[in-house]
Amino acid sequence: MTSITLTRRDRTIVVQETADRSMLRAFLETDRLYSAYALCDLDDREFLRTRWGIALVAGKPIAVVLQYAGYSPQPIFVMGENAGIEAILADVIKPRTAYVAARQENLAAIAASYRVDPGPAMVRMWVDSEHFRPFPADVQRLLPVEIGELNRLYQLGFASWLPATAISDGIYYGFRVNGRLVSAAGTHVISPAAKLAVVGNVMTHADFRGRGYATGVTGAVTAELLKHCDQVALNVRADNPPALAAYRRLGYQVNVTFEERLIHRSELPWTGWTGAIRRIFARKES
Repeated sequence: MTSITLTRRDRTIVVQETADRSMLRAFLETDRLYSAYALCDLDDREFLRTRWGIALVAGKPIAVVLQYAGYSPQPIFVMGENAGIEAILADVIKPRTAYVAARQENLAAIAASYRVDPGPAMVRMWVDSEHFRPFPADVQRLLPVEIGELNRLYQLGFASWLPATAISDGIYYGFRVNGRLVSAAGTHVISPAAKLAVVGNVMTHADFRGRGYATGVTGAVTAELLKHCDQVALNVRADNPPALAAYRRLGYQVNVTFEERLIHRSELPWTGWTGAIRRIFARKES
């Protein structure tokens, strides 16, 4: 494992890639709800799809960056001190394009290596058994054979299709009108080890909104998850008051407002010159 040592602000910061789940878990648990996705990604099912960079001062973590494979752009998550985040993104985790989740105060560290596109603020909400308020609704748990119907609904608002394993490995509920699936909600990730889960993929057909269907399916998924999880989290855009109100009706509370932004690796000022020099020498050798 390669380590890179830097001196910043009179401190020696060591940055390296790591697969030490115990160390990562201990650090992420200091902000459990904000890091819900990352904590869930430490489970065996997800861990092989991840890369982790960590920044250490005197052997203690000060920052973590998670890169998750399998999507394009690849999602990354950052947490901790700006000096550590900046160092990890400079030398360890370096995707050309990524979709980052970060606190607003960490955007400056990301901008040291990336151009950050504008985007809406996001809200992380959470609920536990004590605060959860069930929402009775005539919903049904979806089966893997119904993935076609689910994707036809999601095609209206999502960019990619889900495999049948999304239903078999997760929890999905739907609401039907005259036999047609018009609303659904499911899970992004579930961690038995952390007793934590993230609800997602909440969608209602535009012709059927405002009738409480999204609240019903989200409530059903949440109720099922809380049988085994201590907390359930979800993300919602800060500029979506109807969704915020629906989740509050279920007992969800705001944990933190954060940013989800598309980022693009900034080229170093000498990148163009080195490319030109290589082309010159290539012509001379041919």
